[in-house]
Amino acid sequence: MKILVCISHVPDTTSKINFTDNDTKFDTNGVQYVINPYDEFSLTRAMWFKEKQGASVTVVNVGGASTEPTLRKALAIGADDAIRVNAEPTDGFMVAKELAEVVKNGGYDLVLAGKESADYNGQMVPGMLASLLDFNFVNGCVGVEVDGTNVTLSREIDGGEEKVSSTLPMVVAGQKGIVEEKDLRIPNMRGIMMARKKPLSVVEPTGAAAATSTQNFEKPAPKGAVKLVDNVDDLINLLHNEAKVI
Repeated sequence: MKILVCISHVPDTTSKINFTDNDTKFDTNGVQYVINPYDEFSLTRAMWFKEKQGASVTVVNVGGASTEPTLRKALAIGADDAIRVNAEPTDGFMVAKELAEVVKNGGYDLVLAGKESADYNGQMVPGMLASLLDFNFVNGCVGVEVDGTNVTLSREIDGGEEKVSSTLPMVVAGQKGIVEEKDLRIPNMRGIMMARKKPLSVVEPTGAAAATSTQNFEKPAPKGAVKLVDNVDDLINLLHNEAKVI
């Protein structure tokens, strides 16, 4: 089984976020980048398939040369090789089209990704990728097992989990639960040294056009002062007459 894991290069969630050029560009100064947490869950699951079922695992990213340390970390975790599509990810549709070309050229059976990236939270790319490839697709996956070409999955739904079955080839968008947080792997020194020798291929983009463009960014408004009330009547009065939410 050939597995492709999509890796987003995202700011660490503890980073202080700022914008430049009249709030039209993200300020990368002083920002540390990491593997998108949702993608890391899926990568860890892919490593299980590698160790238990002999699958090969390739990681892929759409981005400039600055994303290569993130791909190297994925290699240090245990992926066999990496692919970087040499293009700036301008929107989800463009990224999905570039990834679709990689999947077609590589003949992958299973594509694993996070359900969304921690920076834009779009939840677009995995679904669009599956549509472009005409692959089966499950989103919000919290469990996946593969037996030959048959796939058994669990996904989150309102109020519980749903069990579904499908067949390869398919795209699976995972989240916490596909593996637990305690099962995430920290690269050790041996893995880091081996990652330096593993192949990282750079492929040129197809020139897929973005379907959307960013006009500007805006930070959330600062939180207002807190009012403390002594009884329910006062609370209801404030909610009704001041906050106007009831």
